[in-house]
Amino acid sequence: MTAETAPAVGAALPAARRRPVRPGRLGLHAFLMTVSLAFLAPLLLAVYASLRPYEETAAHGYFSLPRNLSFDYYRQAFTDSGMSKYFVNSLIIAVPGVLLALFLASFVAFAVARLRMRGGMVLLMLFTAGNLLPQQVIVTPLYVMFNRIPLPYWMSESMTMYDSFWAVIAVQVGFQTGFCVFVLANFMRTLPLEILEAARVDGAGVWTQYWRITLPLCRPALAALGTLQFTWMYNDFLWALVFVSDGDKLPITSALNNLRGQFFTDYNLLAAGSVIVALPTILVFLLLQRQFIAGLTLGSSKG
Repeated sequence: MTAETAPAVGAALPAARRRPVRPGRLGLHAFLMTVSLAFLAPLLLAVYASLRPYEETAAHGYFSLPRNLSFDYYRQAFTDSGMSKYFVNSLIIAVPGVLLALFLASFVAFAVARLRMRGGMVLLMLFTAGNLLPQQVIVTPLYVMFNRIPLPYWMSESMTMYDSFWAVIAVQVGFQTGFCVFVLANFMRTLPLEILEAARVDGAGVWTQYWRITLPLCRPALAALGTLQFTWMYNDFLWALVFVSDGDKLPITSALNNLRGQFFTDYNLLAAGSVIVALPTILVFLLLQRQFIAGLTLGSSKG
């Protein structure tokens, strides 16, 4: 009897270990998939349109089945708009801007969260309140100020901050530092105080506590902020449009204007250019995906 019942018991074990699928969980997954597709739909439609000739979509519509797919529009978009030059301009603005914003914000966040300085909470509130100010409100004052700030010729051909990368970088860093301070300060507060106390006992100074102890522990938060900051600075067009008059210094977002004709615009060609412009941000996210997700989920498992 033991030999006959053993297989039945063994076969019943896997079924008993299976968790029942709850209708609420299925509904949650269906909702998340729907939201994901809604966010991806414009990008997928742009990729689909960029692979088809404009004559075909004009005759049969953008949601029709394809009859001819090719990458000709991508080659044409890259060459006709001169994207290589604008890519370099965007990197000149975004990379130093991200590094400066994170570096300066980490200084302030460390002072507010770890040094227990007087007025630290007020300082944090001021940095946070700066993000609530509409950026467009101070366009005119900044325009006047940058025209009056002198720079040597080797830094700016206009001899002022206006019409230079410095103006765009300064504005990006100024507006993004507040958000970075808010995020980093709140993250640094979650780090155990015993680590810094042990470092002080061993004779570590303030710089050692900041550079060699606190910053390495903040890598997930810095990676998440770096990804967001690069995306925002790379995609921005307002400040470059206002503070740069030389067309050769404009960022990559301006290259799309070169694909628009005076009397006719090939929207499939424009879609191919938009996909090319979006590739660097997608690449940065893929490279920092693990750190980005870790930075977003920090503290989610704490009671």
